[in-house]
Amino acid sequence: MTGRKDEELQGVTLLGNQGTKYLFEYTPEILEVFDNKHQNRDYFVKFNCPEFTSLCQ
Repeated sequence: MTGRKDEELQGVTLLGNQGTKYLFEYTPEILEVFDNKHQNRDYFVKFNCPEFTSLCQ
């Protein structure tokens, strides 16, 4: 599977940025989105991580 081109990630500045300050309350301005390149595919996502925090809406 290929990665994304730079122009596809225009405006995505926080994802992967080690300097992002995450707060313990809902902060919608730090949530970034980008288009799904393969909308007709089914996905299985598995995270193997000893500690992971997610805020989903």
